[in-house]
Amino acid sequence: MVSMRLMLPSTSAPAYRGRFAPSPTGPLHFGSLVAALGSCLEARARGGEWLLRIEDVDEPRCPRATADDILRTLEACGFAWDGDVLWQSRRKERYRELLESLNGMGRVYPCACTRRELADSQLAPDGAHVYPGTCREGLPPGRPARAWRLRVDDISVGFDDFIQGRVEQRLARDVGDFVLLRADGYFAYQLAVVADDADQGITHVVRGADLLDSTARQIFLQHCLGVPTPAYAHLPVVVNAQGEKLSKQTLAPAIDAVSPAPTLCAALRFLGQSPPAELERAPVAELWTWARAHWDMARVPRRRTLLYLP
Repeated sequence: MVSMRLMLPSTSAPAYRGRFAPSPTGPLHFGSLVAALGSCLEARARGGEWLLRIEDVDEPRCPRATADDILRTLEACGFAWDGDVLWQSRRKERYRELLESLNGMGRVYPCACTRRELADSQLAPDGAHVYPGTCREGLPPGRPARAWRLRVDDISVGFDDFIQGRVEQRLARDVGDFVLLRADGYFAYQLAVVADDADQGITHVVRGADLLDSTARQIFLQHCLGVPTPAYAHLPVVVNAQGEKLSKQTLAPAIDAVSPAPTLCAALRFLGQSPPAELERAPVAELWTWARAHWDMARVPRRRTLLYLP
């Protein structure tokens, strides 16, 4: 087992520690608000802590101004997090340390393949290409390394998701060896999120179901590094009338930070809760008092996606 310098919670810390981890590629929209609200309310209902992490590991796509705008919007919507915000862009040395540890265990290897060369590979459940193992036994002659991949075992990784139920994935068949250090020199999301959850002592992950198919990879990587696996709950992803996930690419509008109560009520209803109509005109603090007192995760729809029409 690799030796790790973890920032684990103290013995007096709560048994539940959750987090919200937006990627600042665009302003906070309704889909992100749903994820923030569900994760925060579940943490507070369980008497736990709720941490905030900015997942800006992909720095070229994550301007600091956008991240600051997300923080201001969360505050205007009444969110309060525990401790300091964690920024992935400041943790590169930590990620490199873990990659070197995995290399010492023979778990990672260099890869020379380009996206064009992988374009004919079958698609994984999340839409990425399944890696065929081209460089698994060594780089082709004369080809330099572009990325570093994790060597996966031919095993089935399963977990019980509180909302989505039992999930199983056979990594070698469904995903293949996946990238931890990208060709552009930036660390991949899978390594960063596993490192961050471990170092922050995250016990429960409540997030959107668009990340459901990444979870088996993260669990496998957790086992490779010898760190705990959190409990998972994947909320329905908000989609528009065309069935597209709300995002910057689908022109999802930013949250109204001046009068957020109606949107917060809509997010609660999306999550299966039943806030009174008068809360749409109430102060945000009053809305949060009601939400904390009435939150029930069991009422969240057992769906991967759910339509939202404002």
